[in-house]
Amino acid sequence: MEYKLTYKEYREALKQNKLLGLKCQNCGSVTVPPKLVCRSCASMDLEVLELKGAGKIQTFTTCNVASEGRESEVPYTILLVELDEGPWLMGNLTGVDPEKATMETLIGKRVKMTETRIFPGDKYSAGEGASPTFVLEA
Repeated sequence: MEYKLTYKEYREALKQNKLLGLKCQNCGSVTVPPKLVCRSCASMDLEVLELKGAGKIQTFTTCNVASEGRESEVPYTILLVELDEGPWLMGNLTGVDPEKATMETLIGKRVKMTETRIFPGDKYSAGEGASPTFVLEA
């Protein structure tokens, strides 16, 4: 068995502000972040594609207690975005004061991916990480 897109390749593409996913040639479902098989039908017949990085906010949370190495960033908002291509993806929101983020101002709003946030590894991770960053669409 061979991965069509490894997590390392996915993360490296994110660092270049590219969002990669896998499209199933069997059922058409899109999977992101990458997996060995399709998230819908478990087929291994997958094709790598670049996603637009646009979608709709499904839920969010505001972090007031940061993980190690990110203490200077609090508070910040984490989103779960339903991408236009189908999968849901977690990322950070910028351009909105986290202390003013409410259900009414965020849920269902359209966002698009901008620069990827790169953060240093800590004693619990395998090195530096990358997270998609979203802004509200005008």
